[in-house]
Amino acid sequence: MQLNEITYSDAIPIDSYGPGFFRIGGQVIEGGAFIHASGARSWQGYEDTQHILELAQKIDFVLVGTGEKMDFVDPTFRTTLEDAGIGVEPMASATACRSYNVLVSEGRRVAAVLLAV
Repeated sequence: MQLNEITYSDAIPIDSYGPGFFRIGGQVIEGGAFIHASGARSWQGYEDTQHILELAQKIDFVLVGTGEKMDFVDPTFRTTLEDAGIGVEPMASATACRSYNVLVSEGRRVAAVLLAV
């Protein structure tokens, strides 16, 4: 088996997560987090769409980390993003963190919004 080190030339990786926080590019974000190729910030939940919509031309889809387990995404949130041409992919937050890192290492145009575990 060959192991390769992952590099993030055009993105900030999710370093780790724990109870109530995410460590993204060395920065700790308490509570929910919004991460994209060029930055990360606190995310206040499904009503907080402004910063996502501002990046509509730079992202193809958003991974939605719904907490400890996969859950339904708020329908208004989904419709708002899809109307702007952004796909929505819900999954548990731990899965969303891992998927985000893999996708950005491949150069994909993805963002993630994460509810804390």
